[in-house]
Amino acid sequence: MDAAKAGSPPVSYEKLIDEYLNEAHRDNPGTGCAFSVLAPEIARSDKRTRALTSEQVRNDIELIAALCPAKDKRTARSTAILTFSALVGAMALARAVSDEALSREILNTVAELLKNSA
Repeated sequence: MDAAKAGSPPVSYEKLIDEYLNEAHRDNPGTGCAFSVLAPEIARSDKRTRALTSEQVRNDIELIAALCPAKDKRTARSTAILTFSALVGAMALARAVSDEALSREILNTVAELLKNSA
């Protein structure tokens, strides 16, 4: 998403998934997506923090929707919401478990399902 925002070379839907759902991202939560680390805390924060978060989530959904191979805007937005939710949830779970094989399986399974459903 940072590359897309910065106007860097185009990022594909598949590349976004691969860049997000990998072991390097999982193992470095301080340099990765804040949502997969902080979402429960943000939900309990003040109105201003939640408003800023809402704006960021809207922007991220729009970026993902632009990458979706959907035929119409409504389908692309729905796919983007599903994708964003699955990415954040999978990363949070992969970080939460102590079993390395299970963690890797979560990342790989969600990545495969997202790519095959788009």
